[in-house]
Amino acid sequence: MRKSSKIVLALIILTFIIGIYFYSHFPDQVASHWNTKGEVDGYMSKFWGLFIAPFIMLGMWILFILIPKMDPLKENIEKFRKYYDSFIVILTLFLFYIFLLVVIWNGIVEFNMTQAIVPAIAILFYYIGGLMSHMKRNWFIGIRTPWTLSNDKVWEKTHSIGGKLFKAIAVIIIIGLFFPNQLIWFVLVPVIASVIYLFVYSYFEYKRVSKDKNLIK
Repeated sequence: MRKSSKIVLALIILTFIIGIYFYSHFPDQVASHWNTKGEVDGYMSKFWGLFIAPFIMLGMWILFILIPKMDPLKENIEKFRKYYDSFIVILTLFLFYIFLLVVIWNGIVEFNMTQAIVPAIAILFYYIGGLMSHMKRNWFIGIRTPWTLSNDKVWEKTHSIGGKLFKAIAVIIIIGLFFPNQLIWFVLVPVIASVIYLFVYSYFEYKRVSKDKNLIK
């Protein structure tokens, strides 16, 4: 078993243990969703409130194990496997952190959930931004447009720019913490704008690369 899998498996087991421990202490309905102001606006049964996170973590872990075996471009994943494995750990840690926040809010002390989650989101975006520069073309992870999947150069250039944009998004999100009433816009606007830009950029970059090939011929 790979080192990353051992870490992820340990986190999943720990999450289940925490859920089992707090199960008898929780009310039948627990807070499970908060609005942008940090106010509760959704509830679920305590079983799912405590165990949906570990089940999601388990399912994602299994999926991430299968991806390098299923991907038609599996050899490309092996080229950045170290970063791929690190991403699995970081994403699992992110989910574990969210799980802990839910447990603490429901079982120990209430706090502003939005203010607690946003820094973790920023860290995740920043890490993904760094990961993008190492990604090789594959069918499951990355900026998968018809044009990035069709050409290695388009993939590399799109991900190079995407990495910088994701790091910038992380910084913008942190800045948004100082404007709590508008925080949601500091998250949504840069994310949506970046996704649209990268989609369009990959198209025009593919057209440019195709044109250069035709000129060479």
